[in-house]
Amino acid sequence: MTAATLDLQEAVFAALKADSALVTALGGAKFHDVTPANLNFPYITFGRTSTYDWSTGTEEGSEHLFTLHVWSKQKGRREALALMERVRAALHEKDLALSGHDLVNLRLEFSDIRFDEDLAVFDGSMRFRAVVELP
Repeated sequence: MTAATLDLQEAVFAALKADSALVTALGGAKFHDVTPANLNFPYITFGRTSTYDWSTGTEEGSEHLFTLHVWSKQKGRREALALMERVRAALHEKDLALSGHDLVNLRLEFSDIRFDEDLAVFDGSMRFRAVVELP
């Protein structure tokens, strides 16, 4: 299941990087697993990931719940919400090409945005659910 998780993450980042409007809005392909020091806002990070066995009697598969975080320092929610909409458009119900697995489905389950007063940033969280199978 670990290989499927990495395969999925790579496909997600590739789909986001392929969205030229999203890359332009971010000021570059700023998609990170771990945020580099002194990175300018806005950017997107991969958050919590949970993986579950989703095998059937005839096929091996796994369910993946993962969170993407959209970070913005703009006053108001406008930038973060616009970026979140671009992410949704790039991923929700898309057929991403995984290198060693088959993507059965990919859906946005929910999104949330909050202002972190300590950091003075908006954090937009988006949780996706994906099911993958071995070919």
